[in-house]
Amino acid sequence: MDNSELQPIFDFMRKLAPFDMLHEQTIKQCCKALTIVYYSKAQKLVHVDTNEAQLYIVRSGAFEVSTQQGELIDRIGEGQFFGFSGMLSGEKVVNQVHILEDGLVYHLPAKIFDQLRADCYQFDRFFNRAFAKRLRDQGSLNRSAINTARITNIMSKQLTTISRKASIHEAALLMANHRLSSLVVEENGQLCGILTDRDLRNRVLAKGLDGNTLVTTAMTKDPATIETDSLIFEAMLKMSENNIHHLPVMSENQPIAMITSTDLIRSQSSQPLLLIGQIQRQPDLESLIQVSQKIPDLLYNLISSDAKASEIGRILTSVTDALTRRLISLKQQDIGPEPMRFCWLSFGSQGRQDQMAGSDQDNALILEKETNEQEAKYFKQLSEYVCSALNECGFPFCPGNIMAQNPEWQLSLQQWLQQFSQWIKTPDPTALLHASIFFDMRPICGDIRLFEQLQKSVLSRTCNNDIFIAAVSQNALQSTPPLGFFRSFVLERDGSEVKGIDLKHKGNALINDIVRVYALSAGIEEVNTNKRIQSLIKQSAIDKELAMNLLDAWEFIAHKRLINQGHQFDHAQTVSNYILPDSLSSLVRHQLKDAFKVIYEAQSTIKLKFLRQF
Repeated sequence: MDNSELQPIFDFMRKLAPFDMLHEQTIKQCCKALTIVYYSKAQKLVHVDTNEAQLYIVRSGAFEVSTQQGELIDRIGEGQFFGFSGMLSGEKVVNQVHILEDGLVYHLPAKIFDQLRADCYQFDRFFNRAFAKRLRDQGSLNRSAINTARITNIMSKQLTTISRKASIHEAALLMANHRLSSLVVEENGQLCGILTDRDLRNRVLAKGLDGNTLVTTAMTKDPATIETDSLIFEAMLKMSENNIHHLPVMSENQPIAMITSTDLIRSQSSQPLLLIGQIQRQPDLESLIQVSQKIPDLLYNLISSDAKASEIGRILTSVTDALTRRLISLKQQDIGPEPMRFCWLSFGSQGRQDQMAGSDQDNALILEKETNEQEAKYFKQLSEYVCSALNECGFPFCPGNIMAQNPEWQLSLQQWLQQFSQWIKTPDPTALLHASIFFDMRPICGDIRLFEQLQKSVLSRTCNNDIFIAAVSQNALQSTPPLGFFRSFVLERDGSEVKGIDLKHKGNALINDIVRVYALSAGIEEVNTNKRIQSLIKQSAIDKELAMNLLDAWEFIAHKRLINQGHQFDHAQTVSNYILPDSLSSLVRHQLKDAFKVIYEAQSTIKLKFLRQF
């Protein structure tokens, strides 16, 4: 096209959001790349080429997007778009586009669309928010797009197992007869390992072993596993991180099913997993900072899809974990491998896997042994880089300086053991403050055995330790839910300004504190609050009705907190944990009061149980 033909297209595009945010030269380049297609109503459907993704820009006419089942998703007219959902999610296009009125449509190649998103944050945000709206409009139809479904939805209902004493010949026959690529190897109902096609190739055929070889010789011992309540997204992440294609599904320490990479592919891809994949591929800090700018939009999409708050927390935390690991890897490419074994720990919300908007960083290092000058310099460089980079990626420095870059929290395993022992032995106010942070710890990167030794020692000292548990119980009662006389809300103020109800510190954090007391007393390894409650129920270490009420209250408060943050994000407001009661319906205000009442009753219970106070 010559300039005279391009001019009307350019005049249209430069006024069209979000192209109006781009430089004129960039818009002109887009115009040159466009293909113009005329669609007649007689055609009925737009043929969307799944092999050549592109953005469809409606110049004139009217179109309707629906599911394969015929359910309406959206109606599109002049100046609107379709085709972007598949490019953002990475999923195969399955929706149908019906032609309601004859019209012209501009086709923009995916390569240029992706480049515009990478170069312009506002452009990228526009389509991410449009995608979130599409998810919201589709409701439950597209929940698989973010994989908040659980693995129970895709795993096989029958498990084929074989004894560790069986022969390879028997295993191969069993796999062939059932058309399986793997078997669970067990003994007396306990998982011993798994046997896969790859094991047969690499450990039997390649080594010239015969069919009488025992299964135990060829199987993969101590395989990675996953629990039944895990998300599809988490299974994808575990397979990706461990470069494996089979995961035994466990329930109460026994294998009950097997899921494979094929099962996950059938469940379609995951937007969070795509973001994590992007993080893992970035070559430097600058590109990681750019990718991290997509995290708020991911949160917005998750909120819009009406996912559970506990699931959103786990997904966001997985992204933070991936970012932390990538930063460690990048720095080690510069300074070389670690001079000794180490483990990067996370605490607080990242440790509990309940991160939300505005979460800061709480982390530390466990070192194999005390460092000499050269070794100390290495970990100083590593920790300062990672903490500073996390801050630049949107995870602020901890106000209390509980970070790996602080030499106070770069300790050998023995020093950590002594530190926890001191806190538990002498639970003064400083120790109790640390208890609310450091006792919610989880390994992120490095040698997990260092963490396991530390956690095992800590729990052995807290379990049934009446003096320490009484102290942390007293500390958990220092703050109370925001209910006044006659169950009216108590609002927080900043000078003359009414900030509202702090749903984090006066809601979820209080439940975290209560459940932590029970968990430390019972010696429970779980760190996530919901999983701690479930473990407490299994051990009969908490009244079941109280536990279920706490689960419901935590989820309800966290959900309202997320919905409020989504509203703040949508209206370009500062994202916070505060909510004004007047913004809630009378029903929600009543439910929120009930949730706070559950916290009040749970605090009364720990006062009676662990402090012997009535």
